[in-house]
Amino acid sequence: MRFREHPLPLPRVVGLVAALLGLLLPLVAFTTPAHAAPTGFRVVNGRLLEASGNDFVMRGVNHAHTWYADRIDSLAHIKAKGANTVRVVLSNGDRWTRNDASDVANVVAQCKQNRLICVLEVHDTTGYGEQSGATTLSRAADYWISVRSALAGQEDYVIVNIGNEPYGNTNYTNWTADTKAAIQKLRGAGFDHTLMVDAPNWGQDWAFTMRDNAASVFAADPDANTVFSIHMYGVFDTAAEISDYLGRFVAAKLPIVVGEFGHDHSDGNPDEDTILAVAQQLRLGYLGWSWSGNGGGVEYLDMVTNFDPNRLTSWGERLFNGANGIAATSEEAAVYGSASGGDTTAPTAPTAPTASSVTASSVALSWGAATDAVGVTGYDVVRISGGTESVATTTTGTTATVTGLAANTSYTFAVYARDAAGNRSQRSATVTVTTSSGGTTGACAVGYRVTGEWPGGFQGEVTVRNTGGSAVNGWTLRWTFPAGQRITAMWGGTPAQSGAEVTVTSAAYTAAIPASGSVTLGFTGTRSGSNPSPTVFSLNGAECSVA
Repeated sequence: MRFREHPLPLPRVVGLVAALLGLLLPLVAFTTPAHAAPTGFRVVNGRLLEASGNDFVMRGVNHAHTWYADRIDSLAHIKAKGANTVRVVLSNGDRWTRNDASDVANVVAQCKQNRLICVLEVHDTTGYGEQSGATTLSRAADYWISVRSALAGQEDYVIVNIGNEPYGNTNYTNWTADTKAAIQKLRGAGFDHTLMVDAPNWGQDWAFTMRDNAASVFAADPDANTVFSIHMYGVFDTAAEISDYLGRFVAAKLPIVVGEFGHDHSDGNPDEDTILAVAQQLRLGYLGWSWSGNGGGVEYLDMVTNFDPNRLTSWGERLFNGANGIAATSEEAAVYGSASGGDTTAPTAPTAPTASSVTASSVALSWGAATDAVGVTGYDVVRISGGTESVATTTTGTTATVTGLAANTSYTFAVYARDAAGNRSQRSATVTVTTSSGGTTGACAVGYRVTGEWPGGFQGEVTVRNTGGSAVNGWTLRWTFPAGQRITAMWGGTPAQSGAEVTVTSAAYTAAIPASGSVTLGFTGTRSGSNPSPTVFSLNGAECSVA
């Protein structure tokens, strides 16, 4: 089945038990033993470094390649969203169709072409001991040895994640010995790569087997080049649990990444905001689950709908564009700087987008072009806030149309630029728009015009016409400024403004608008740049036509 399987963990007592275990079974800090210098990625004092010595922090997602081998273009789309790493699902053939050496080599090549670090994992080990058909870590190690021809010489670009979630909730104490044996089997076969090992208990380590044995597992690696991966779903539903778990590894100088996590799950509600914040604070890698293709009831973990990069889900928006997310914190691997002739300079940020043609379900955006030494190759429009539905964005040059929006909803958008070397700009300033109600147009028409402008300011006029057959007695007029303008004074009404949204209530002398009559408001305002006109007005909750 093409979905993540995370059965409910056995009954657990967190908080006090975790604290007691922490006191009784602390991780043991250690000195890195003498070993042969790795040829690519390596671990030094608990940090993952590139061969150049650059500290590398994973910012990326998981991609279910073994079930969707025809979606290899997803790697380019993941890169375009700002990721520096992708964790790729493979199969050794025990549970799903085997990914042979040729396919693995192609995945690696595509990762390199898209300037991504490749974390490759065998998924067949998932839930071993509890999940029917799951295979052992030893079998996974045999698979890596069988495809070594595709991986030799790729130590700068590839991390080998031996097996996904290699024990369920049965016999999971065997994890320590089995993990050590798998590491040593790969080292004995000549693997010089950084190795990654997942926790037992379906990856969530609620019994702390990995946490409390990580030091001995690391010491069993003759290359001292193993990274630990915790998967954070329902077990990690409080800030205290997340901070404590990750903090213990950091204090012990043991390398740890969050190899999978989501914003929700069938076994509980993970605290994704804390996961992202703590990972950023501690400079630890994270890889969200998953790009697209989930099924079996966890479709909500898709970051984009049907592999369409222009249809980010609410989870995708949160991970890529939210606080401590990928776009804001990802740094491309230094190895790709030399591969592109040394260009690591991002384009300038585009100017703030302006909105036009706002309807109940769509908005047109345009912005000023970014500049770059090697050329801007495209732009990414991102929804910063507003709504939870999937939207589609069609971008042409410096314009875009966003469709699939909800009626009568406020949205904030921004734009990133990308260059030919794969660098991404800082985010542009934002624009906030409010879609129309989608209902029947009310018996009103509004005319808006700018009557004068000066640097940083302007004067405007709004005429409200009653197109109905009866008088309006008392009214409230609403609109949204498309470019951050703000009202400083008004006559004919009393304004209130929250962000870009303006609400005007009638003055005593403008409250009555007779049938076929009109009133005119005047105001002064400030502006930071362009001064586009609002496109949607409502009077007493009914949308007005724009005169």
